[in-house]
Amino acid sequence: MARSSEHAPHNGRQVIDDTLGPLADCWGGTAALSIDGQPLSARIPTSPAFVYNRRCLDAAVTHLRGYLPEGIGIHYAIKANPFPPLVRHLAGLVDGFDCASREEMRLATEVATPEQHLSIAGPAKSRAEHRFAIERGIVINAESTGELERIAAEARVLGKPARVALRVNPPFALKGSGMHMGGGARPFGIDSEAIPAILRQRDRLADAGIDLVGLHLFAGSQSLNHEAIASALDAWTELLRDWQAQTGFTPRELIIGPGLGVAYHPGDRPLELDRLAPAFERLDRNLRELGETGGIDVDTRLELGRFLVASAGVYLVRVVDRKVSRGQAFLLCDGGMHHHLALSGNLGAVLRRNWPLVAADRLDAPLDESVDIAGPLCTPLDVLGAKQPLPALGPGDWLAVLQSGAYGASASPTGFLSRDAAIEYLV
Repeated sequence: MARSSEHAPHNGRQVIDDTLGPLADCWGGTAALSIDGQPLSARIPTSPAFVYNRRCLDAAVTHLRGYLPEGIGIHYAIKANPFPPLVRHLAGLVDGFDCASREEMRLATEVATPEQHLSIAGPAKSRAEHRFAIERGIVINAESTGELERIAAEARVLGKPARVALRVNPPFALKGSGMHMGGGARPFGIDSEAIPAILRQRDRLADAGIDLVGLHLFAGSQSLNHEAIASALDAWTELLRDWQAQTGFTPRELIIGPGLGVAYHPGDRPLELDRLAPAFERLDRNLRELGETGGIDVDTRLELGRFLVASAGVYLVRVVDRKVSRGQAFLLCDGGMHHHLALSGNLGAVLRRNWPLVAADRLDAPLDESVDIAGPLCTPLDVLGAKQPLPALGPGDWLAVLQSGAYGASASPTGFLSRDAAIEYLV
């Protein structure tokens, strides 16, 4: 929901509070961005850097669990941030991991406990990925009937059944989502109208070496609209009921990507989980009823990536130069789009919008200047901020980009112009 200009933040501390909501205290301090009372500029020896906050990771998972029924677990989608120390820390907080490559599966198997559930998704998995998953009992989210055939072939070679879930391309998209992963023609998942025919053939699939354990349901990501998220959860429930009535199939395991979003831009507000709680309760109740009808317990997990880690990360850069060009002030920094592609607007954004960006050591200073912020690359695409409200800054000052814990370093062209990579820290 957009806010009017009279509610625009007056200093960096208010930017943090408005952006992070209940997680803002993890980055405490009224004057400086800090962890455990120590300013980041004193704690982090180099820039540019991505800094991930353990306390904020803990708080994000705890906050979400406070609104989930006990019957619904949490999976972390490693693609959001595969930094090994961060994934290792989350292993003590979540109920499983969702992977998107063999390397992510390898990392997950290193940090997960035997009780944690692992899965892999992706529309063009390799034979090596299928083999790795089958050998280790990782659930493969099948995205087509052709993939089912390839999985079965690999299972025969290995002499071991493959644990498989059908990824569903629903007849709807998640309204208000930043990326539509369902609805219409998609490379992701099996069209929902084709699902019943496959479910009816589950005995034949079992004979071919496929243990059909459940379904993977994902319609979109990055939504801040609680009504749209609730509507999608209800729509999934109706599909599951319909398929059970048609085929007698009840999933033993169910992974649902609810698409919970985070506040990235001016006017965004953090998603209010208390307004989603009734939908989560309704989902849990409906799935328990589905399980009772099928005579099994449905093991339900929510797949979440950025919602768990975005707020736990900041991207730190330092100002190298300040200049004025034809009346416009510029801050030129030592980091840019090669480290943080999404910040520049070049990671799927139709129009570039400013991110929450603060002067790390001057949170209490008024935002009395409008500046353009650029990085060190020889391209006009290297934009950190446009007409960004900040205190008056100069060389040596630190800037921190909030909400940088997801799709930052690993989703950026770090080899561009052969610049040094940003160092990552978990503190």
